Amino acid sequence: MPAAAVGGGGWRPSRRAALFGGLCLCCLPSLSRSAEAFAMDEVGPGVFVRRGPDAEATAENNDAIANIGFIVGTEGVLVTESGGSLADGRWLRAEIRKRTDKPIRYVVLSHVHPDHCFGAAAFAEDRPVFVGHRDLRGALDARGAFYRTRLVEILGEERTGTVVYPTLEVRDEAEIDLGGRKLRFTAHGVAHTNCDLSMLDTGSGLLFPADLLFVGRVPSLDGSLIGWLKEIERLKGMGASRAVPGHGPTSVELAAGLADLGRYLSRLRDETRKAIAADLPIDKAVSTVAGDERGNWSLFDLYNGRNVTQAYKELEWE
Repeated sequence: MPAAAVGGGGWRPSRRAALFGGLCLCCLPSLSRSAEAFAMDEVGPGVFVRRGPDAEATAENNDAIANIGFIVGTEGVLVTESGGSLADGRWLRAEIRKRTDKPIRYVVLSHVHPDHCFGAAAFAEDRPVFVGHRDLRGALDARGAFYRTRLVEILGEERTGTVVYPTLEVRDEAEIDLGGRKLRFTAHGVAHTNCDLSMLDTGSGLLFPADLLFVGRVPSLDGSLIGWLKEIERLKGMGASRAVPGHGPTSVELAAGLADLGRYLSRLRDETRKAIAADLPIDKAVSTVAGDERGNWSLFDLYNGRNVTQAYKELEWE
């Protein structure tokens, strides 16, 4: 869709746009293991992360496909990502309770996509502060019910969960004290989505860019290509050397991860512009643009064509 259509709280995507925005439910690969088989990596002092597999939502995996985890401070726990379903969130909460009985005070909702926020309902009994981008509420109003319906079709009502809204909305920047470590939040411009939130843990120095950083799994463009390239430069200036990506290894070198992401997005931009200049129809562009990147990313054939479509619709209005 054109960039002008994804600006702020008035954003209302079509059914097709909502489906393509991070939850493809057709022709899905099966995952041979369930969420119970996952393990937590301690990637920093008191920082635990589970790697999600490079897959899409299935009944077998409970939509447990994103990197999720938690941070333990002296006064409580912060959930960095809640998971992709009520079942996934319950798994994460049980993992927290294996390691600490400190109160779960915060749950981060990094953006609107279901694999990152539908586990939030599992923490309702803890009465945490749910932290989200200033535009997350509007995005959930537009998409939440649709995402939930599709997840129920895959997982069933009892495993899906409900839409949870942020109770602390970050307009630009915010900081919370977890006890012995401060977490600094940044509300980004339209990029991967229109409601991307990143977090810097001062205790470990780790940056949590969520889906502003994909490593190994092909990025999914659901906001603005030009905006995402701009936000990559912003992430570079945040002073972190390592990061926990939204998808990929549980901890990576930030510079290397951003370099790979920037290369793909730049190629997507440049080759889409060339296709538009040559009057190449969009249905032809999706089969050629960024094709040389195929060997660098998992799920490339599932997402690259959609990324080209999104890029084409944005860039043709330049």
